[in-house]
Amino acid sequence: MPPPLLACVAYLGVALPGSTLGLLWPAMRLSLHQPVAALGILLAFGTAASVTSSAATGRLLHSGRMGTLMSWAVALSAAALAIQALAPSLWVICAGTVLFGVGFGTIDAALNSYAASHFGARDINWMHASFGLGATIGPLLVTALLTSGLIWRWALGAMALAQAALVLVFALDSGVWQAEPHLVERTKRGNGEAHPASGPGARGVRRLTTASVPALAFAAVETGIESGAGVWGFVFLTAGRGLSHQAAGVAVAAYWATMFAGRAVLGPVAEHLGPARVLGGAVAGVTAGAALITIPGPGLLAVIGMMVLGLAAAPVFPLFTLTTGQRAEGSGSGASGPARTVSRQVAASAIGSAAVPAGLGLAIGAFSARVLAPLLLVTGLVMCGCYHLAVRESEG
Repeated sequence: MPPPLLACVAYLGVALPGSTLGLLWPAMRLSLHQPVAALGILLAFGTAASVTSSAATGRLLHSGRMGTLMSWAVALSAAALAIQALAPSLWVICAGTVLFGVGFGTIDAALNSYAASHFGARDINWMHASFGLGATIGPLLVTALLTSGLIWRWALGAMALAQAALVLVFALDSGVWQAEPHLVERTKRGNGEAHPASGPGARGVRRLTTASVPALAFAAVETGIESGAGVWGFVFLTAGRGLSHQAAGVAVAAYWATMFAGRAVLGPVAEHLGPARVLGGAVAGVTAGAALITIPGPGLLAVIGMMVLGLAAAPVFPLFTLTTGQRAEGSGSGASGPARTVSRQVAASAIGSAAVPAGLGLAIGAFSARVLAPLLLVTGLVMCGCYHLAVRESEG
């Protein structure tokens, strides 16, 4: 199996269980006699584990083989799901969540680090689109299992078996990861520097450095906007703009669909026009979408704004990963450069995807659902500022 397809399978597979905890939690908490708020404990430990493993993955990639690392990470995810399926208490569930967070963070950082050096704009966007597809299939699969009469433990057990099957796939195909990158020409000059290759996929790559504070902040804020709009969009459209539950539910589903479609469609566009051009336009588009949501008017206008935001946000993280990886490849930092910078970026994005929605939730609780729109706009402007600071810093 070629690396781009294998990466898509990996991302789809890890997204299946990653998107189902909220759906399973009502049944889990009743079985374990826990309050609703206990889910926050699991999310906090899981996020901390994911951030830690993402940040450490760059060093692990430098000292080990990609295929071996991926096999162990997927095996760890399978074991975590099996532990949760058999867990007698909340703290055993929590231990499984930590293990899954470690596995997920490793897979996330490893795939993005590899893709930054080996994939073009099309392949890296399709990889992330596969994650969105898995995040869509996961809840549907769990819903089907639960409605058929199976308890939540069987649902987790089924996903553990699916992860175990992936371990075999990665073990058999571990050697394919060692292929040379097609976007980077490695020239034999005394110090073995890597230089960006020419061609449509590498055209227009901006000089970005993910180790800088503005670039890390950009990664955190951008992913926070993505998840924040998705998490709180239903509440905003119903309580803030008066849409029916059915209409708001369809709108939120369409928002996630635009994220999937945007990555699938805009990846080839970026391959042709150059990643930096599409990335700059997408960053501006996220803020434009947030502005549409903020404008007072009918609920349809807010829905259109959400669709614009989702479509624009779709390629941002993949293209940011690609451009920073290519910049690190050409910086003379050696093989560890892309892996370490991208793994830090993934860790920052994990923090942002948890912290920004949490902050938005606190603001909605303190004021009203309508506050989401102006806060998304302000956060979008902060994201644009971080992006331009990161570009200016790296070009200075």
